[in-house]
Amino acid sequence: MKILIADDSRVMRQIVIRTLRQAGHGGHDIVEAENGRQALELVQTEAPDLVLSDWNMPEMNGIDCLSALRASGSQVPFGFVTSEGSDDMRQRAQSAGAAFLIAKPFTPEAFDEALRSIA
Repeated sequence: MKILIADDSRVMRQIVIRTLRQAGHGGHDIVEAENGRQALELVQTEAPDLVLSDWNMPEMNGIDCLSALRASGSQVPFGFVTSEGSDDMRQRAQSAGAAFLIAKPFTPEAFDEALRSIA
């Protein structure tokens, strides 16, 4: 499986990768994006099997990236890994077509459960 991780923080991208490994999902190919615009481009060129995206990023945020992907016809599974975990944010994510929203701080178990739900 190829996983695209979009987060403007390099440290957070590394934490997500480490948590994926801890959850037993360490054998995947990882592609990284620094913002939603770059993630949108990488979905076209890299054809990932899953996108894990932060919500708040410069240039293009995660929800706008998801909306642009869906508008282009892409049905790539898309999940948020974000500090925003309110009911309103979860509803917006689901309405836009997100498969899940994992709120920070997160656990390996949350990643395993989310990834099993899309497999």
